[in-house]
Amino acid sequence: MNYVGKLEVAVFAIITSLPCCVFIFINCTMLFTLRSKTVFYETPRFVLVFNLLLADTVLLFQAQSMYLMSAGRVRLSYHVCFLLSMIAEVTLLTSPLTLLAMSVESYVAVCYPLRHTSIVTMRNTGAAIVMIWAFGFQYVFVRVVLLLKVSLSKGIALKTPDSCGKEILFNDPVFNIFKKSYTYFWYVFAAVIITSTYISVMVAAWSASTDKVSAEKARKTLILHMVQLGISFCSPIHDAIVFLLSKHLNRAVVVRIQVALYVCVIMFPRCLSSLIYGLRDQTIRPVLMQKLLCGWEGSLSVSVHSKSHMLSC
Repeated sequence: MNYVGKLEVAVFAIITSLPCCVFIFINCTMLFTLRSKTVFYETPRFVLVFNLLLADTVLLFQAQSMYLMSAGRVRLSYHVCFLLSMIAEVTLLTSPLTLLAMSVESYVAVCYPLRHTSIVTMRNTGAAIVMIWAFGFQYVFVRVVLLLKVSLSKGIALKTPDSCGKEILFNDPVFNIFKKSYTYFWYVFAAVIITSTYISVMVAAWSASTDKVSAEKARKTLILHMVQLGISFCSPIHDAIVFLLSKHLNRAVVVRIQVALYVCVIMFPRCLSSLIYGLRDQTIRPVLMQKLLCGWEGSLSVSVHSKSHMLSC
């Protein structure tokens, strides 16, 4: 790699790492906020937000770590590469399913307000979260079984790849077929449910017996869920886009486009949850802003204290 190439890699690493670190800090503060008060961890809606934010934060950290290791040409063992790739697969599927559960909660709150507390309980919410993660781990389990079956049937040894990536680990066509079938099914299923709940809320809003303020709030929330789902849907097709571009463009151009797609398709959607729910929700926002400001003030005070200590020495 020449000097220009190394400089470009370094610039891309800095450009992606700085905003990533900022949003990881915000996401972690948001997670801490949602566990800081009883009203947050005993309210099903906030528990679902915590689950969504946790999956997004893990995926954001994993994606940036993989990007930096790939840029630095760090060679990982097969098992470590496989583990990191499967973490991404689990969390990638968790987001749309959590959005689905949040949409159902909004639907019940508007269309069945008197039964909301009996239907949307902490027990049912916990069961829904367990099912969401179970579907993700089921997907990983099937991938492992297929990998072992293909390796044994074709006599392929599981060797350490030169660079870690899902397209390198799972390069047999059967993996691509399974991934598209399973992932697209759940995304389409989530889209149908969210659209159905949106239509139901709109119909309920026209009813004279429905709380107009709650219905309007639920309508805006469901629109945000649909936008989030649409942006998140770009993540599974990220590899396919890069693969198609690599057939028609040279490697340098493909790398630049891949970095841009990584920021827009992988990083940006993972940062939306903290912005949408942290700044929009009137209950979370004051607590979150207080903790963020205290965090910045704390870091600044530590910096000032260290500088004054150095000057005194």
